[in-house]
Amino acid sequence: MGFASFLLIFLALCPAFLAQVVEDTEFLIDGTVKIAETDDNYVCATLDWWPKEKCNYNECPWGSASLINLDLSHPFLANSIQAFNHLRVRLGGSLQNRIIYDVGNLGSPCHPFTKQGDELFGFSNGCLHMDRWDELNSFFNKTGALVTFGLNALRGRQRTSKRVWEGNWDSSNAHDFIDYTVSKGYQIHSWEFGNELSGKGIGAKVDAEQYGEDVIHLNNLIDQLYKHFQPRPLLLAPGGFYDKEWFETFLEVSGPGTVDALTHHIYNLGPGSDLNLVNKILNPLHLNKIADTFSNLTQTIEINGPWTSAWVGESGGAFNNGGPNVSNTFVNSFWYLDQLGMAAIYHTKVYCRQTFIGGNYGLLDTSTFVPNPDYYSALLWHRLMGKGVLAVSNNASSYLRSYTHCTRHRAGVTLLLINLSNQTHYGVNIESSVSITSHVKEKSNHKSSFVQRLKKTISWVGRKSSDVTLSREEYHLTPLDGNLQSRTMLLNGKPLQLTENGHIPSLSPVLVNLKSPISVSPLSIKFIVFPNFSSPVCT
Repeated sequence: MGFASFLLIFLALCPAFLAQVVEDTEFLIDGTVKIAETDDNYVCATLDWWPKEKCNYNECPWGSASLINLDLSHPFLANSIQAFNHLRVRLGGSLQNRIIYDVGNLGSPCHPFTKQGDELFGFSNGCLHMDRWDELNSFFNKTGALVTFGLNALRGRQRTSKRVWEGNWDSSNAHDFIDYTVSKGYQIHSWEFGNELSGKGIGAKVDAEQYGEDVIHLNNLIDQLYKHFQPRPLLLAPGGFYDKEWFETFLEVSGPGTVDALTHHIYNLGPGSDLNLVNKILNPLHLNKIADTFSNLTQTIEINGPWTSAWVGESGGAFNNGGPNVSNTFVNSFWYLDQLGMAAIYHTKVYCRQTFIGGNYGLLDTSTFVPNPDYYSALLWHRLMGKGVLAVSNNASSYLRSYTHCTRHRAGVTLLLINLSNQTHYGVNIESSVSITSHVKEKSNHKSSFVQRLKKTISWVGRKSSDVTLSREEYHLTPLDGNLQSRTMLLNGKPLQLTENGHIPSLSPVLVNLKSPISVSPLSIKFIVFPNFSSPVCT
């Protein structure tokens, strides 16, 4: 090759080289105390009632994904739930307040949903037949799912204005339905009262005092029907968007020992039709905005209801079915994993993703049942991130997000790194507060800055500096061909695809020598497991 040709190639590649930035960062993981703790089954996903006629933005992406018509015999469906070894599943959504249970003395016919523009959400009442409920419970028992069922909280009430519904809740149909469920021996982990009726409501709203009185009634009903059946399910409410005044009043009226968990909903990316969704997902300032909701709800619970806890009962990122070619692609995992990490820091016990299947935001493709990228993100979180949440401090840019948990069901800690930058490679130096403490004791008279102290300690975490053969596990997530809106996720450079038999692939890590440098490439995600991290709270 001649010098002229070489020069042309060099000049052509020069902008790419110049665009790449390498930034070294220092991380301090505090392994001495848990700052929060999640439920052991933190990851949750929803199944909804929407029929195929549910359409938004000239799209109808629900197909046959409704609880009424979902193909429960599809092997991909069972395999994808069983891979979690007890996935928490929440059954509910907007139309749950339109569902009639075909059991007992109804006093009126029980018909399927039909489109009716003048009715709530544009649909008539729908019907859950008991033979379908039997099929669903057989499926949940087979797959080991932990079931939360959302009850119709509008039955018996009357609409008095455009959104306001008043009157006492008619519990008779719910009573007969729960009684049937108990008589069949079906295990329901929790019953949830209503969907999006809190605060200003979505389509409908109910006064907080009335809601509090009704949930006391439901609690008594559950006590009665489960008197001779164990375990007694939890009671969740209100399944709506956080409103400080409404939630405070609701807790005051319902009182101690009634509601086990406050469930709230999050759609912090806006409408699915927003053409700016990708930019929102990759903008740390936008992702940070929802922290106020988590923080305020935490304070509400501490002050007004310390007997309860916070659950995210539904969160799909973008509302109205999610964003086409965004919510079901690799880029959405930046939002999703950041949400899981942030919610856990603020004492959230359970986080339910809208949906497991259905709409554009399903973890599975609605038509093929093949997992979308977020499915693998959820599964990796579930397998690696344990209950204990640890504090991690760093001097990194806001584009490098980080969350640390005790490793699930084994020793050590797991660090999740999310790189939102499109050009910065981050080099990461990890240190444990335990090591820092020992150095401070040895040099008690020496004061230095956070970064200076880190640089004076070893840059890897292990029990002994001589353990050079120790390894860490790395799970590096990137999109196929570098396309952020790809439907295929790569794990350590290999596509994640179902096996020939339709089973979930092995999510195997790369084992890396503990002393080797840690780096995170632009627009990628990495879980790092440190099996030998010394943490007294992660034993």
